[in-house]
Amino acid sequence: MHISEGIISAPVLAAGVVLSIGGLYMGLKSLRSEDIPRASILSAVFFVASLIHVPVGPSSAHLVLNGLIGLIMGWAAFPVIFLGLALQGLLFNFGGLTTLGLNTFNMAAPAVLLGLIFRSAVVSSNSWLNLAAGLVCGGLAILISGLLVALSLFLSGDEFIMVAYQVIIANLPVAIIESFTVMFCVKFLKKVRPAVLDLSASQQIAA
Repeated sequence: MHISEGIISAPVLAAGVVLSIGGLYMGLKSLRSEDIPRASILSAVFFVASLIHVPVGPSSAHLVLNGLIGLIMGWAAFPVIFLGLALQGLLFNFGGLTTLGLNTFNMAAPAVLLGLIFRSAVVSSNSWLNLAAGLVCGGLAILISGLLVALSLFLSGDEFIMVAYQVIIANLPVAIIESFTVMFCVKFLKKVRPAVLDLSASQQIAA
């Protein structure tokens, strides 16, 4: 899912930076002081989960858990994922700093979108609806992120078209794994700490 440096064209990189700055602004605006420990834990989870990756051309396939992050953090998924990616780029040279903005958007935007869409289903008292929301949110977050990565490659030159298809295919099994992972995480949280899945009004899209 990480896009390496020296691959993407300058206009695509610039667009990623601009979009991520907007997302980070919204995320930091919605992030309350009491949410910082939760955001730190999720950033660490994201950091560790996505360290185990399988190279796919200039990108890679690995667990992301952005669907879960979006469900728990809403717009704050942007700074959570940004921090994890920045540390990976600095410490392990995963992705890189020039692609940090684009990688952040590709992973955080689906997290925010799906987190907001499935908000009511996750906080519902219907346990089956909770599980279905976690299952679909987890898988869709990976699929949309994969499509965004593929689009980034496609827009950077015809020579990356085959790689773009490879990225989509490589992330299909990851999407299945993440679907069930997020579903079980939602089930666990609903049982032991349901408040974690309840965002305040300040974290909604109208914030």
